[in-house]
Amino acid sequence: MMTANEIRDSYKKFFESKGHVIVPSAPMVIKDDPTLMFTNAGMNQWKDIILGTKDPEPRRRTDSQKCLRVSGKHNDLEEVGHDTYHHTMFEMLGNWSFGDYFKEGAIDYAWEYLVDVLHLDPKDLYVTVFEGSPEENIPRDDEAAQYWLKHLPADHIIDGNKHDNFWEMGDIGPCGPCTEIHIDSRPENERNGIPGRELVNKDDPQVIEIWNNVFMQFNRKADGSLEPLAMNVIDTGMGFERLVRMLQGKHSNYDTDIFQPIIKEIEAISNFKYGFTTPSGKDGECANDQEKVDVAMRVIADHLRAVAFSIADGQLPSNAKAGYVIRRILRRAVRYAYTFLNQREAFMFKLLPTLVREMGGAYPELPAQQELIGRVIKEEEDSFLRTLEKGISLLSGAMDELKAHNQTELDGKEAFRLFDTYGFPLDLTELICRENGYTVDEKQFDEEMAQQKARARNAAVVENGDWMIVKDGEQEFVGYDYTEYECHILRYRKVTQKKNSFYEIVLDYTPFYGEMGGQVGDQGVLVSEDETIEVIDTKRENNQSVHIVKEMPKDIEADFMACVDTDKRNASAANHTATHLLDYALKQVLGEHAEQKGSYVSPTTLRFDVSHFQKITDEELRQVERLVNELIREDYILDEHRNTPIDEAKKMGAVALFGEKYGDKVRVVKFGPSCEFCGGIHATSTGRIGFFKIVSESSVAAGIRRIEALTGANSEEAIYDQEDTLTELKAMFNNPKDLKAVVQKYIDEHEAMKKEMESSRQQGVARHAKALIEGVEQVDGLNIVKAVLNVDAASAKDIVFKVREAITEKLVCVLGSVNDNRPQLSIMLSDDMVKEGGKNAGKIIREAAQLIKGGGGGQPHYAQAGGKDASNLSAAVDKALELLK
Repeated sequence: MMTANEIRDSYKKFFESKGHVIVPSAPMVIKDDPTLMFTNAGMNQWKDIILGTKDPEPRRRTDSQKCLRVSGKHNDLEEVGHDTYHHTMFEMLGNWSFGDYFKEGAIDYAWEYLVDVLHLDPKDLYVTVFEGSPEENIPRDDEAAQYWLKHLPADHIIDGNKHDNFWEMGDIGPCGPCTEIHIDSRPENERNGIPGRELVNKDDPQVIEIWNNVFMQFNRKADGSLEPLAMNVIDTGMGFERLVRMLQGKHSNYDTDIFQPIIKEIEAISNFKYGFTTPSGKDGECANDQEKVDVAMRVIADHLRAVAFSIADGQLPSNAKAGYVIRRILRRAVRYAYTFLNQREAFMFKLLPTLVREMGGAYPELPAQQELIGRVIKEEEDSFLRTLEKGISLLSGAMDELKAHNQTELDGKEAFRLFDTYGFPLDLTELICRENGYTVDEKQFDEEMAQQKARARNAAVVENGDWMIVKDGEQEFVGYDYTEYECHILRYRKVTQKKNSFYEIVLDYTPFYGEMGGQVGDQGVLVSEDETIEVIDTKRENNQSVHIVKEMPKDIEADFMACVDTDKRNASAANHTATHLLDYALKQVLGEHAEQKGSYVSPTTLRFDVSHFQKITDEELRQVERLVNELIREDYILDEHRNTPIDEAKKMGAVALFGEKYGDKVRVVKFGPSCEFCGGIHATSTGRIGFFKIVSESSVAAGIRRIEALTGANSEEAIYDQEDTLTELKAMFNNPKDLKAVVQKYIDEHEAMKKEMESSRQQGVARHAKALIEGVEQVDGLNIVKAVLNVDAASAKDIVFKVREAITEKLVCVLGSVNDNRPQLSIMLSDDMVKEGGKNAGKIIREAAQLIKGGGGGQPHYAQAGGKDASNLSAAVDKALELLK
């Protein structure tokens, strides 16, 4: 029996033998694409090629692509763990043709690999073809059906609807008809005369899709219409987990050697056993406790992979966008472990070594980032576990209330409170409710969420119009060599955001750098013979610079000169180059584990995130500063290598950033010993940076430190500010020769005065306490102590505790105190007054404090309250005594 790793390798080698180039998986986390957060299909990394904005060579490729489907149109989170074949993170085996072979070739290759290489039985294979869409004027895919007749009888070829057999990446973008390959894995004795064709796409767990051949022919526009792509594309995706299941003769993906090593480690840690039960239904429908344990183990094994690969690709858990999705997945797993495996401490991070051992060979980013991934997961587990018990307790109480009132739906406001206060995603609240037979008012939850977003002014709505074509052609970026260049408008569109509108313009030639890789976009102007249009920003979309303008030129077909604001460009470039030197210096000072985890550079900002597992000391920061400034003084000239084959770039020692997508050819930027992959704008030499100064170092996530620094004129201004502050300080101390010694003298004198004042305060406390103890009144068997004193809050507390030390039985002590005309009430009771007398200082003080227009609380034996009206303090003391008696 082939192992999972052997199957993955066999696929790649088969297509390599058919002239395909094996390419690495793109990151699972997508950057610089406004339409997607995660790679949800194998084709995502080829989007630019499919849209015709990037060179398609080589035209045949094959890979194993990491994918994640937990948001938007493709969302399988609900089913994960509760059936045998859905996953969050999964692998898609793919073969690609860009303007090369099309339907016949894709079908023939699929058949040859499945039947001749893997030896699947043809009688168990069924295929679907698109039945057509009259409303969109798309006919049935008779061409694909005819090619399948070479391999299969007609009754194994099934018409499929638009939902199943017309693939779309999203609401807009590349799309086309597809043909799916399904396999009937039911044992012969369980088929009962029912042919597999009747169970295709009917959610039968043993008759499932394993391969999807997408024939990409169209581009879906914003208005929903279709236009032909510049070239036909084959997008073939085979579900790796399902294929392994078929070949290993299992009834569940989780029973294969993809997941079993992780599940066995879960068993070892939790002391629960995996029972190989067949799921009886979706969430909340487990038949027994063993099935709940099995579901939990499947969820954890699946979610571990999704979270680990996301972190390896540069996406840390957070409360926003992609980071929030990862946090949701991790918290869902933690909740299953807590509820069904009795895990009260972080344990998912302990499974990481097993995952790395099993998948690290195919995906080297896992072992390279193992320490960081483990630390991040553990910190996230610890954080959520601190609130999970409280949240579950509140939710259980809410469900008890529903039961008491014979209701079945949880209030949406309560669900939102759990989300807002305890970090419970809605799907987690719905899951727990469903397990107990309740639903959640999702509409009301959404209303609460919308109100919060409106309050936070985050409810921006963006409407993009269709691109208006001015002239045909594609953009060429000339910004590495020029800051001014003649150009024409290729296309433009209007964008509406809240109440604001602006336009996006694509030029045929542009020196404007579009925001990417942490570097902000250029600003500047478009100048024609008759007018000047301000470019307020430049974004990156589909590998092109998109220029943002408030208004369109009157003559959109005019000749323009695109002019970059060079002052801002040069300042950004200096900061960007400084991040490269900083990256190099950090590795020299901290070690090679110090990997870049993000950066942001603008004309005024230099921010750099680095993996390091403790605070960077002041001494280390000073070493880094000295090394960076040494490299600046060396005035290394920019050594740039464009369109370098990626293997050659690696041989040069260029540093690649984990989580970034690189093409077959890259740009390498060198400044002396610093050598990195980079597509950004840089200074012409390190001397242009001027001076480098770190201004802060802090933590932004588990194992991630953030450094902020200044360069050039900004660093000079910071030094001038420090000098001005020192000058002012000296003047405050009459310009001493040794400012440090004078300041230290004042500090020492201040500390001595504080000690003297504290000693005096303690003496006062002792005097007051002694007087109160000696003046105790005995009334109805109680030891009554009451007074109104001019002391601060701390002294009042110390006084009543000293009274309690001296009078241990039947004590009722009520003290009013005033300091700076602010009244305070204190109540102290002996233990017997609480336990035997049933008194509660915390409750009584709340009522008495109303007389001083205040409030407070505390424990049954001791409570304090502050107020605003000192005139009624004596009355408040008497009120408290009355209530206590």
